[in-house]
Amino acid sequence: MFWLKKIISQLFLPIPLTVLFILLTLLLMTFAASKLKSLATLSLLAAVMLLVGLSQSDSSYYLANSLESQYPINSAPIPPSQQCVVMVLGSGHSDKAGLTAVHKLSAVALGRLTEGMRQLAMGQNCQLVVSGWNGGYMSTAHATIMKQAAIELGVKPDTIISFPEAKDTIEEAMFLYRVVGQQPFRLVTSATHMPRSMMIFSALGMQPQAAPGDFIAEKGLWWRLDASNLLTSQKSIHEYVGMLWLSIRGVSADQMVNQLSLDKELD
Repeated sequence: MFWLKKIISQLFLPIPLTVLFILLTLLLMTFAASKLKSLATLSLLAAVMLLVGLSQSDSSYYLANSLESQYPINSAPIPPSQQCVVMVLGSGHSDKAGLTAVHKLSAVALGRLTEGMRQLAMGQNCQLVVSGWNGGYMSTAHATIMKQAAIELGVKPDTIISFPEAKDTIEEAMFLYRVVGQQPFRLVTSATHMPRSMMIFSALGMQPQAAPGDFIAEKGLWWRLDASNLLTSQKSIHEYVGMLWLSIRGVSADQMVNQLSLDKELD
């Protein structure tokens, strides 16, 4: 199910979808009957409009800002009466040798970790939770690199909990439930990813307090087509597809309990 979800979601992203339209155009032009040739024109037009539209600054800004504006920056102090747990969701890193852990982190991961450390400073005796697996091909789990990076930036090793087996946000929520249960905690992730993350953690009966970071919605020149705009659009669409998948598949506290019973061997 995990890999099926990944493959299907890729088909809805701008570049793969554009490629599919172009391939469809070539197939129709090569093999279709003459009266179906007009479909080739429509397919090619769809590819161009998709690529141009999502590379335009206003389009990318609207897609990202509609997600990022749902949860504002969280600068509220964590009260002493509340258990101080800051959960930073995983992202990506480089496997290149010779780099420090901080330099191995992707820009997204570094943005999330930076916000996580800012949240740590708002409470007392806080625990930092980091997560992320090795993607099936990296030599080191992402959670391990995140922990090492946090230590390099001054976080005490004995205050860090890592979940190197967590593959996605649902699994991250399941692992964290074993630490905090239904107690409030700070949830740190990219601002575009926050709405879907809050859906997942809340659906499992948890009490996440949103602390978004890594904001990417940015207005630019309307006439300028840019790869960075296309990337912003792609990240946003990925989140919308993810939320659609959640609404179809569903996620509940019962699912979490069943999954946790299967993971006891990890204790």
